[in-house]
Amino acid sequence: MATRTTKAAILWNVNEPWSVEEVEIDDPVAGEVLVKLAASGMCHSDEHLVTGDIPAPLPIIGGHEGAGVVEAVGAGVTNCAAGDHVVLSFIPSCGKCRWCSTGHQNLCDLGAHLLDGVWISDGTHRIRARGQGLGTMVLLGTFSPYVVAHESSVVKIDPDIPLDKAALLGCGVVTGWGSSVYAGEVEPGDTVVVVGVGGIGANAIQGAKLAGAKRIVAVDPFEYKREQAQVFGATDVCASLEDAFPLVGQITWGVMADKVILTTSVAEGHLIAPAMQLVRKAGRLVVTSVAPWNQNEVSLNLFDLSMMQKEVRGTIFGSANPRADIPKLLGLYREGKLLLDELVTRTYGLEDINQGYQDMRDGKNIRGVIVYD
Repeated sequence: MATRTTKAAILWNVNEPWSVEEVEIDDPVAGEVLVKLAASGMCHSDEHLVTGDIPAPLPIIGGHEGAGVVEAVGAGVTNCAAGDHVVLSFIPSCGKCRWCSTGHQNLCDLGAHLLDGVWISDGTHRIRARGQGLGTMVLLGTFSPYVVAHESSVVKIDPDIPLDKAALLGCGVVTGWGSSVYAGEVEPGDTVVVVGVGGIGANAIQGAKLAGAKRIVAVDPFEYKREQAQVFGATDVCASLEDAFPLVGQITWGVMADKVILTTSVAEGHLIAPAMQLVRKAGRLVVTSVAPWNQNEVSLNLFDLSMMQKEVRGTIFGSANPRADIPKLLGLYREGKLLLDELVTRTYGLEDINQGYQDMRDGKNIRGVIVYD
């Protein structure tokens, strides 16, 4: 089997910086695709690897938002060919399991292998460094200019779409947009509160706007993010959940919000009760944020939940279908109805990845993007 060398950002231990170093990558085997990436988004979910909130076998190459051009395909691959432009979806979709066949590709049974640390084609490693195999974040590892991915994670797109913007469709854009449109079922005239304005929250705002929400309240402690929220469609902003309560009460005449979308950097149990206070009778709280894997305690008034007929709904990938919704949202971008260029605050080289994540922690970015040559 042929191999090539390239660079990748590797996490060797929890709470350590990303290490950019040389790796060896094999050609794709049956059912796999080799993609040369143009760009990778820097999503907060990769930060969860660093903090240990997401338990994954280490060492691991991070990154799960990528787009590029197919260089080669393994035997039996039918959904793309060399030269095709593609987006890598962090949720694989086989098209055959119960969930895919009933319109829930985001719950595909292949998702059980996202954090296995080996390739689902044959249970081995395709990338090595320092003489050992490396896992990849959710079967992708886009913090490297070359990716070998299973065909179930590869979505073909039109070649006129800028790849550095299309990369964001692998996670953040679809997850945020779908959190409002699908999981939230936002309707025309709704009042929606989005808590946390990062890459996902900004797109939850866009989704709510496109669904016809009348008022969209963005909540974030960083002034810069509150300013940017208005670019994406927020009609009102505030710095905290405590500040949001009187604001939402005022603009709804005391009814409160139809939908609240939780897109904070980390989902924590103590956030649920104050978020639910913003939800009207028979309204809904959508929890999109990733929580630490061992977060088992939630603060919630059960009397209020049942007597006010409220709902709490979790969602992964915004309850969207990657093969249908990635091309659909790129179509909205082409028509000027979905903002992607404005999401990218700063671009970085791979060697600057640790600075990029520090900028994210400091609230300076809506979305940082790594751009490859």
